[in-house]
Amino acid sequence: MKMAKGMIDCTKCREHLAELLLDDAYAASRPEFAEHMKGCEGCAAELAQLRATFAVLDSWTAPELTPYFDAKMHVRLREELAAPPAGLWERMRSFMIFSTGRAMRPMMAGALALLMVAGGGGVVLGVYQPQPVVPAAASPAVNDLRILDRNAQALQQMDQLLDEPAGADEGAAPPTT
Repeated sequence: MKMAKGMIDCTKCREHLAELLLDDAYAASRPEFAEHMKGCEGCAAELAQLRATFAVLDSWTAPELTPYFDAKMHVRLREELAAPPAGLWERMRSFMIFSTGRAMRPMMAGALALLMVAGGGGVVLGVYQPQPVVPAAASPAVNDLRILDRNAQALQQMDQLLDEPAGADEGAAPPTT
């Protein structure tokens, strides 16, 4: 659905509700908002609710202070100044209870970074360490075959030594029987 050139949508109107509510000159300089309010019941109702809320706030008055407020406040301040200083744990407890958390953000970010570095280092050391190579244990049948193979090689070498001709060594004596 196409909107006319001067028309605005509800999201843009709701973005400007505060200016329309508080600044009459802004509302007068922007007639497209008035046109939108005539055609949109939701935006008009929201503006009416905001005006009603501001009217209630304008009629509210703050309660009056008691005549002894200043005196009581000075007594409490003197008591706090005369009290012994709080210990480290008490100060930390009160800081944790009453702080907004903004002061703890850098400390928490640093702790998280340290935790990530330590955890990452542990993972790297655990993953990239070379594992010792354990040779697989050979079965008894394989061991027996190896022994027989070595024995067969030894027998072949012995046969070669015995089968050598006598004249191979020129200075050697003939074999005696």
